[in-house]
Amino acid sequence: MPALVLLGAQWGDEGKGKATDLLGGSVDYVVRYQGGNNAGHTVVVGDQKYALHLLPSGILSPDCTPVIGNGVVVDPSVLLSELSGLEDRGVDTSKLLVSGNAHLITPYHETLDKVTERFLGKRRIGTTGRGIGPTYADKINRVGIRVQDLFDESILLQKVEAALDFKNQVLAKLYNRRAISAQQVVDELLGYAEQIKGYVADTALVLNNAVDEGKVVLFEGGQGTLLDVDHGTYPFVTSSNPTAGGACTGSGVGPTKINRVIGILKAYTTRVGAGPFPTELFDDDGEALRRIGGEFGVTTGRNRRCGWFDAVIARYATRVNGLTDFFLTKLDVLTGWERIPVCVAYEIEGERVEELPYNQSDFHHAKPVYEYLPGWTEDITKAKTFDDLPPNARAYVKALEDMSGAPISAIGVGPGRDETIQVNSFL
Repeated sequence: MPALVLLGAQWGDEGKGKATDLLGGSVDYVVRYQGGNNAGHTVVVGDQKYALHLLPSGILSPDCTPVIGNGVVVDPSVLLSELSGLEDRGVDTSKLLVSGNAHLITPYHETLDKVTERFLGKRRIGTTGRGIGPTYADKINRVGIRVQDLFDESILLQKVEAALDFKNQVLAKLYNRRAISAQQVVDELLGYAEQIKGYVADTALVLNNAVDEGKVVLFEGGQGTLLDVDHGTYPFVTSSNPTAGGACTGSGVGPTKINRVIGILKAYTTRVGAGPFPTELFDDDGEALRRIGGEFGVTTGRNRRCGWFDAVIARYATRVNGLTDFFLTKLDVLTGWERIPVCVAYEIEGERVEELPYNQSDFHHAKPVYEYLPGWTEDITKAKTFDDLPPNARAYVKALEDMSGAPISAIGVGPGRDETIQVNSFL
């Protein structure tokens, strides 16, 4: 049985939650392996809509064990709030497992995130202000607080004091902010310990045993390929690795155990926050995509920037992730356009470029080269098979598949759980 990675192939918000949930009934474990509550998944089950930020989408499937891996940064208040909200709606959350090695977002991480972003002014990155970046920075600097530290008050106090020695100097002397009390931080964190303790496990051991026993394990990335701290549009990226390699480091499961890597592609392109975006639209078409597609951030509520499909980015995602399949979402949003532009290459200083430029200055100056495909007006939300789609919609999908370099194995034709065409099985 397979171990699969499912990740965003653009700048995030591609519909990973729906794809994960679709597979959730067939898999035994769904694992978040990076990011924190700066990510957001919207999953529609029947007439119920669920907005998940930190929890794996598989938590909505009763036979699936959801796992928060060691590569995730966890805000304990957000975790407990999400769990409580789902329980109030009748969702069983008792099977959740949280890695004891995952790092904790503390109040001082959130404070630093917000004041630093304000200080940057026009040079701001577009962070969500939820403390994600500072938490990952502390992890790399080896002054981070881990979930397991909640259960040893002495160690927790020592670590918080060590972290605040420098941070309080920065807050007071650079940002003119009041110093943060280490004891207050510790008291707040200890207040979460008993509520979280029952979920904490050696998740790397659990997952490796599951794969060895033939269980199906699905690794779920937050954000998207172009937001990867190493392979994205740096510095306008997140602070972790949403790409396929991050699934291994963020879970403790080795690469030889992963069988398939599925990239989620939106039938057009969106991004949230600052940074280059070659196909971005500033006209009525962009506003129509935002309105019809409901392009507002699940976590932040911010308007998403909208543009046409970018095949250069899709090819890049195929390459850096080793994608075996694509899941194409929101095809229904494009219904009604007479013709649909698709970016097939860039023009940079008068030259045609068909691969993503590694030089950030070139990418900032890239202009899209478009091909135009005929659109369709028929309602496709009731389509159950590929042949049910109108001819022009089928041609659009096939063109995107040819340009992107991997087969499109599923197509989203509406927001509902059942509004998906399965072309090839992922399992």
